[in-house]
Amino acid sequence: MAVSQQTLSVSTRGAGTIEVTGEVADFVASSGVTTGTVTVFCQHTSCSLVIMENADPTARRDLERWLDRLVPENDPDFHHTFEGPDDMPSHIKMALTRTSEVIPVGSGRMQLGTWQGIFLWEHRTSPHQRRLIVTVQGD
Repeated sequence: MAVSQQTLSVSTRGAGTIEVTGEVADFVASSGVTTGTVTVFCQHTSCSLVIMENADPTARRDLERWLDRLVPENDPDFHHTFEGPDDMPSHIKMALTRTSEVIPVGSGRMQLGTWQGIFLWEHRTSPHQRRLIVTVQGD
């Protein structure tokens, strides 16, 4: 079984989703794995990963706004606010979503559905540099 791993660096502009499907697909193709899995892992506690519709960006914006309503800034019950009013909400949003995704690989390609894309979801309002560990394994 072959295993390949790389770290992707993603610059965010603040809160919102950034598609990383192309970068992950390129790494899968270069790995030489034809059948197996690719795991994408986010090394942070204030952003997350999501597989979401990649054809219509309003689907992602609707999801972002819904989660903002669920976990608003300036909640008086939050004590972890040292880094600002978006600090604790971004940790909760990360905990409610995912820090990793596993996608099957077949015929040397990710087996995502027609409208599926992999997105880094930045929950902080200011720009950050984020790291994703991508591991491909299989035959």
